[in-house]
Amino acid sequence: MTTDEGAARLGALVGELHRLLRRTTTRRANRAPLPEAQVELMLLVRAQPGISGKETARRLGTAPNTVSTLVRELVDAGLLGRDRDPADRRVVRLRLTDAARTRMADYERHRAALLTAALAELDPADREAVHAALPALSRLLDTLRAAP
Repeated sequence: MTTDEGAARLGALVGELHRLLRRTTTRRANRAPLPEAQVELMLLVRAQPGISGKETARRLGTAPNTVSTLVRELVDAGLLGRDRDPADRRVVRLRLTDAARTRMADYERHRAALLTAALAELDPADREAVHAALPALSRLLDTLRAAP
């Protein structure tokens, strides 16, 4: 297998794994799925509480009006709070609500249980290979995050 073929296979596998985990975990958690863009925004706000709407748009690589729509939908759903920056009232600061933190923790718990059960079904050598690949996959993610 060439490097390009391996990269294409890795991309396809990671994409399918993500989609399958998302669908199955959401079903197990007995919740309506949130659109991927809303989830991505919530993960960013969790990682950077108080991030501005403008910085959120920059970090997500999307238009400010798109972020405004996502923020409004999440605020209406009770999952995101937005506050005016006391130093500059034109700036909106974003924060997760308790309901969002609870929902995210519940989702992560169900996802971990699903993965634990699936890993237990693998033979020990495959299970060890998956665990051994985690540091390299983490470094790959860091490399991709740092790319322009």
